[in-house]
Amino acid sequence: MIFDEFSIKTLIRPVQDFPRPGVVFRDITPLFQSPKALRMVADSFIQRYVEADFTHIGALDARGFLVGSILAYELNKPLVLFRKQGKLPADVLSQAYSTEYGEAHLEIHADSLCEGDSVLLFDDLIATGGTLLAAAQLVRRMRASIHEAAAIIDLPELGGSQKLQDIGIPTFTLTAFALSDR
Repeated sequence: MIFDEFSIKTLIRPVQDFPRPGVVFRDITPLFQSPKALRMVADSFIQRYVEADFTHIGALDARGFLVGSILAYELNKPLVLFRKQGKLPADVLSQAYSTEYGEAHLEIHADSLCEGDSVLLFDDLIATGGTLLAAAQLVRRMRASIHEAAAIIDLPELGGSQKLQDIGIPTFTLTAFALSDR
C-alpha cells in the first residue's frame, strides 16, 4: 500500500480552542475510524522499522499506545508503557516535564528497560516535545538508548522535533501541520 500523506492529513480533524482558547487540537480519532487509513499509517511505520536495530517500542500515554501496540506486535518487540503520573501499579521512575498546557509527570516501571536496550519512542504527535523529552530522560536514566522518536504528526513551529534533534534524538513523522493550518 502506498502512503498518501494528503489523505491521512484530511482525516486529522482540527478542533479549535481545545483544550484551551487559541489551541488547535489535532484529533486523530477520524484516522482510526478508517480501516484503510489506520492500515496505511501502521504499514508506513512497520516498513520503516522492520529491519531497524532496536529492542523495544516505548509508547506514550495515551494516543501513542494505539499505534505503538500495533508496531510492537507486528515487529515482535516488547512494548514499554510511558504513563501519566499515578497510572502504573509497581515501582516507577518519574520525570517532570512542561507541556504547551502546563506541567505534568511521566512514569515508567523501574524494571522496564536495562543497560544495552534501544528504544523506539512513539507518540501520536510532536508539539513542544515535552512528553518525548521526558520519556528520553527516563530511558537514559535506565541506561538504555533511544533509536528514534516517531509520531504521526509534527507541529514543527512549536519546536519539539528540533529540541529532540538538538540532544541527538532523530525524529520521524508521517505528516506535519503549520500553526496556520486551520
